Amino acid sequence: MAYDLSAANETLLEFERLVREGKTAPWSGNLKVGVDLGTANIVVAVVDEENRPVAGMTTPSRVVRDGIVVDYVGAVSAVTRMKRELEERLGCTLERAATAIPPGILAGNVRCIANVIEGAGFEVSNVIDEPTAAATVLGIDSGAVVDVGGGTTGISVLKDGAVEFTGDEPTGGTHMTLVLAGFHHCTTDEAEEMKKDPKQESNVFPVVRPVVEKMASIVSRYLRSHPTDAIYVVGGACCFTQFESVFEKNIGIPTYKPEVPLLVTPLGIAMNA
Repeated sequence: MAYDLSAANETLLEFERLVREGKTAPWSGNLKVGVDLGTANIVVAVVDEENRPVAGMTTPSRVVRDGIVVDYVGAVSAVTRMKRELEERLGCTLERAATAIPPGILAGNVRCIANVIEGAGFEVSNVIDEPTAAATVLGIDSGAVVDVGGGTTGISVLKDGAVEFTGDEPTGGTHMTLVLAGFHHCTTDEAEEMKKDPKQESNVFPVVRPVVEKMASIVSRYLRSHPTDAIYVVGGACCFTQFESVFEKNIGIPTYKPEVPLLVTPLGIAMNA
């Protein structure tokens, strides 16, 4: 039986409002910061000791590819700028931050991601895997959390609060963009804008559906040896309204998607800071 996601959705919608409006919320105790270096976006989330959203920022990113930092200077510059702006909004210094990685990433790449956070002026307080960060926001202790990012599809299977299995494969939103660009004979930048426009979904989704089905087959293969009763999809690449129904049809397991799936993992990183 799936968990009730209403509390998680309320928190996510509040965080999304703060990000969209560039505002801050009242807080109590110390602030916790999470930095998500994504393939398509960098997101910085700030929560208080009660894990209530306080502030956040997002900026388009091309500094990471498939969980690997490919533009170190650009990544440090972007996070530094976001840190400075959030500190101005909050009227205080943000000293420590957590970050997250796709499951199965090599140790050297983990160190590089941590170096970006440190280069921006933070002390790294924690490094966790992305699907586990998402599970914190969703408030679940069992089920499969699938994080569909720009470069990879990661999965964590949880049972009774413990991570039983993690896996990751390089198929994500970037692959959708490439398929879309090839179909329409346009640039990847044009395809990316088309993909992100909700008004274009009826034209876009039939073209990228095979990529979603491939993601579902990846998850299905993992779940053969790690069965579960529910799947929760998060990440910017799963924002299509039909995404979870394709997963459920292809895998045969009830699949759920929270509100604002792009912001689930960054918020979970902050909660684990």
